[in-house]
Amino acid sequence: MSATLPLAYRILAATALHKGDRPYQQDQVEILRHRRHKDCILAVLADGMGGKSGGRKAADQVVLTARQLFDRYVPSKDDAADTLRQLATEAHLMIKLTAITAEEEPHSTMAAFLLGPGLGCVVAHAGDSRVYHFRGAELVKRSIDHSYVQRLVDEGKIAEDEANSHPQGNLLTGCLGSQAEPPTAVYNIDVLAPGDTLLACSDGLWHYFTPRELGLIVSSLPPREASELLVARSRQRAHGQGDNVSLAIVRIEAVG
Repeated sequence: MSATLPLAYRILAATALHKGDRPYQQDQVEILRHRRHKDCILAVLADGMGGKSGGRKAADQVVLTARQLFDRYVPSKDDAADTLRQLATEAHLMIKLTAITAEEEPHSTMAAFLLGPGLGCVVAHAGDSRVYHFRGAELVKRSIDHSYVQRLVDEGKIAEDEANSHPQGNLLTGCLGSQAEPPTAVYNIDVLAPGDTLLACSDGLWHYFTPRELGLIVSSLPPREASELLVARSRQRAHGQGDNVSLAIVRIEAVG
């Protein structure tokens, strides 16, 4: 990640968690700032599945593994993509170990992005938690879900706008902690520019918004206010049947 940002900039960030209408919280999210490199940031989000204890333990393992790897990460020496792949692999193994004491077989999604000095960025995800990249209000790219419904979209069997209402929308084709190896997808963003925003979120959030709506909100409000509005609006649209909600927002703003 050796891109150069031409303007002075600052980084604004926020996270949010809400239990939704579930009896317990199984999502976890953190934004970590490197203790030696202030412009190096790791955002990680996990949506756990597998009973009250299993799902939460799985999500906890993703975040704990992220903290440990990021503490050892050296931006000038270590490859960011390899670090995120290692995060997925190690968290996957740790989740499988927690199955011994969990109520049910634990699993977790993962959505993560790692910003380096100069603000090159690497994105990694497994499952149906997403990372969106907006330039202003316009969507540049989003991660593609590892889900049954996404497979139907890819095969042309349903339209994109039918996916959110599909009755099998919660079926995953891959995640962390399953018997199969996690289908970790990793890609680069060459450089983030002032006005760019990254949003990681669980399906308890994105299910209720179009990309256009998300872009307008994260581009027009500071991250803290945007996160509060997104949670509130998702709760309204869930009509008392909402899943856990989690999100992380990182925005790049010009200075001067």
